[in-house]
Parts: sequence; structure tokens; C-alpha cells
Amino acid sequence: MTVRIAMWSGPRNISTAMMRSFENRPDCAVVDEPFYAAYLASTGLDHPMREEVLASQPTEWRDVVAGLERLDAPVVYEKQMAHHMLDGFGLDWTAARVNAFLIREPAEVLASYVQKRGEVTLDDIGVVRQREIFEGEADRLGRAPPVVRGQDVLADPPRILARLCDALGIAFDPAMLSWPAGPRDSDGVWAPAWYDSVERSTGFETPRRPEYPPLPDDLRRVADQARPHYEAMAAHRLG
Repeated sequence: MTVRIAMWSGPRNISTAMMRSFENRPDCAVVDEPFYAAYLASTGLDHPMREEVLASQPTEWRDVVAGLERLDAPVVYEKQMAHHMLDGFGLDWTAARVNAFLIREPAEVLASYVQKRGEVTLDDIGVVRQREIFEGEADRLGRAPPVVRGQDVLADPPRILARLCDALGIAFDPAMLSWPAGPRDSDGVWAPAWYDSVERSTGFETPRRPEYPPLPDDLRRVADQARPHYEAMAAHRLG
């Protein structure tokens, strides 16, 4: 029986490192942001490498789901971006997943994201949609689904990953703690625009407080809007 994991994150977290971690398990297949092209096609947004992304994936959400269902391995790990799940995209398929949530403090997300794109909105960082998916899953389960904070993973990878695997219903594998440097065939076509740091990595880096410049007033307002949604999920984090 395949265990299908949907790990819901926002941008500028450790989501790609987490994908590397799971892919280093011999029993696991991974998929990188499968709804990205559908999101871009529906919104018309101009992201780095937009045309390459659109050409690399299905642009109709139902086709994306059908492709996910064809993945066959004992464990399938889906790196999902919450903001890619637009209101018109169905979520019924998530009931066949173990849904988990990877979170990061909003001000840090914004400070990192603005270095890659000049303007950032609340929708761009996905925390509101992430909380909506979280609450929907909590209602379905009758309890909070697994939540991990990126900073906690970096601080103690063996302990947090072991707790996460237990919550996901799979055995922890020490192979998740390190991986070979370099790109992967499983990386999205957008990797050259976003994955320079993770391609150099061989494991989870020791956490340090990023030295970002103070947020300008417009981004500080976005961080303040995002914080209640972040805190609602952080209250349930595995620590």
C-alpha cells in the first residue's frame, strides 16, 4: 500500500531540503510543486521561467491530480505549495493523502522572498491558504494534522524528522539526514531560478538567525496580516 504524503508549505521555507530528505529514502518517490503550471496558467502571473514551467507540467488541475495518482512507490512525497491551490481547484483528492504542514515565521518569509521578486503580497506567501487547508484537514480528521516549523527541523533534524515520520505513519530512516549535493531529475524546471542554495547542500544546515534588512512598511503590514494564520498552525507544531 502506498503512503501518499502532501507536505503543504509556502515559499522561502526549507521545502526543497525536506523534499531532498524524503527522496534520499530508498522507498520514496517525490514530486516537486505539481500545481505550479496550473497556478501560473490560471493567474497569468509573471514568475521567473514562466514559459518553461507552463511547458513542463499539466495546466489543468484535474490532470495534475490524475498524474499524482499514477506515482507508484511505497512512499510518495508531494512538495505542495499552498498558494498554488486556487479557489477553483478541487481539494477532494487530499483525503487520500497524509497531509502535513511546513511553516515559517512570516517576516522571515517576506524578507527572503523579496530578494527573489521585487513585490510580495499576502497571497504570494500562501499562509492564509495554508491555514484554510490545515483547518479543513483538522475538521476531517477530528484533530490537528502534523505541523513542523522549518527552524525546528534545522535545530534537531533526527528528533523532529522522527516525530514527523511517526505522525505520518512511516518509519524514520536515518538516510533522511543527508543527501548528495547537486540537482535532481525530480526538481522542477524552475530549479535554476530558485534552488542554488539547496543544490550546494548535503544536509540540513545548522540554524542561524538570518541577517535581513528591516522590512519596509508595506511588507511589515503583510507580515502582521499573516501572523495570526501562522500562529494558529504553530500552536500545533511538533517540537
